[in-house]
Amino acid sequence: MAIDNTLDRRGFERRLFLICAAGFAILSFAGFARTYYLLPVLGGNPLRLTTHIHGILMSLWVLLFAVQIYLVRSKNIRVHMRLGWLGVGLAAMIVAVGTLTALMAAKYGSQSSPPEIPPLSFLIVPIGDILYFGAFVALAVLWRKRPADHKRMMLLTAFAVVPAAVARIPGAPMQELGPLWFWGVPNLLLIAVIAADRWRTGKFNLPFVIGSILLIASEPVRMMLMGTEAWLAFATWATSFV
Repeated sequence: MAIDNTLDRRGFERRLFLICAAGFAILSFAGFARTYYLLPVLGGNPLRLTTHIHGILMSLWVLLFAVQIYLVRSKNIRVHMRLGWLGVGLAAMIVAVGTLTALMAAKYGSQSSPPEIPPLSFLIVPIGDILYFGAFVALAVLWRKRPADHKRMMLLTAFAVVPAAVARIPGAPMQELGPLWFWGVPNLLLIAVIAADRWRTGKFNLPFVIGSILLIASEPVRMMLMGTEAWLAFATWATSFV
C-alpha cells in the first residue's frame, strides 16, 4: 500500500507540473502574441534589438521548462541534468538582458509600459520580476540534489515572470483591473498549486511556501515604493548607464 501511495503521489506531481508547463506556455503566447510573436503579421513599431533578444531568451526558457518536465516524466534524468547546466547559462543571460531591457524601457519608453504610470516608477515592477526569477534559479541550482525543493523553485521561476505575459493579454475589462489582474491571476494559480501539493502530499513544502509568500508579498511593497523619492533616485541613477 505504501508503495502504491508513493507511485500515485509521484504521478500526481508529474501531472501537476505538466499542467503548469502547459499553462506557462499558453499564457506566455497569449500575452506576447500581439506584441512579439505575431508582430510581423499584425504590424506595429519595430522592437529594439535588446527587446528582441530578451523575447528570444524568454521563449527559450519557456521551451526549456517544458522539455525538462518531459525529461523527468520520461525518466531521462541524465539528459535532464546536463540540459540543466545549459539552463543556468540561459537564466544568467535572461537576468542580464532582461535588466538592460527594463532599464531602456524606463529611460526611452516602451509600447507595453502602462501610460498612467511614470516609466521610472514602473521600473520597479520588471526589476522585481527579474530579481525573483534569478533568486529562484539560484536556489534551484543550490538544491539540485533535493528534487522536491529543486523542482518547486523552478516552478516559482515561471510564476515570477508570467505576470508580464498576463498583463499583455488583450481585453479592456481585464486590463483595467491593473495589478489585480496581472498579479492577482498568477497569485491565485500559485495558491491553487500550493493547495493541491499540500492535499496530495499531506504536507507543505516549506521552501516552496516561503518563496511563494515572499513573491506575493513583494507586489504590494513594489506598489508602495514605486513613487518614493528613494526609488526614483535609484531608478534615475540606474538608467543613466543605458
